[in-house]
Amino acid sequence: MAGTARRHILNDILKGTLVQLAAMDPEEVSKHFAAWNRDSEYKRLLDTDAPRLNSAKAVKDWLDKELEKQGDTMYWFAIRAAADNQLLGDITLDVMSWNMRDAFVGLGIGPRDFWGRGYGTEAMRLILQYAFTELNLHRVTLDVFEYNPRAIRSYEKAGFRPEGRQRGAILREGKRWDVLYMGILREEWMESSTRIEKGKTS
Repeated sequence: MAGTARRHILNDILKGTLVQLAAMDPEEVSKHFAAWNRDSEYKRLLDTDAPRLNSAKAVKDWLDKELEKQGDTMYWFAIRAAADNQLLGDITLDVMSWNMRDAFVGLGIGPRDFWGRGYGTEAMRLILQYAFTELNLHRVTLDVFEYNPRAIRSYEKAGFRPEGRQRGAILREGKRWDVLYMGILREEWMESSTRIEKGKTS
């Protein structure tokens, strides 16, 4: 009975209005990842590497190895549309130190039709709820490229605050760009969550 109740609680934490966080299925995910990694704009916003023409099998082999690392420090979820279960992307939470209770989060939404529509923001809010209530973390950090203002706004909506920058770290289109670092503390997340809930009921 307790196990069933626990699963219901976890399902509520990992499911929102727009998206739900689910277990990674390497067979399915690899096909989508292979396509998204060929999208130059997707890669430009998430990675400093050039787009790659990897096969679905090559991506699956890589995924299998990465998923084996999951356990005490790595939590990796697929992001799916709540309405129809469509795979939209992925989100990872890497615990950097259990002693310090801090983690690093990374998120990617693949289909361009879902960019800028709140799907990534809600996925981030769900993973933060998981991080602070289930894992009892104290802080979560991320990095984002200076030329990705849409992501910066999304992270700010989720409660992240600027913490620093690595100047001129990226060379894109003949120009140097900064890498920005943002973070959120558990107490800040609690305050942000309270404001959101009050907004829903007002």
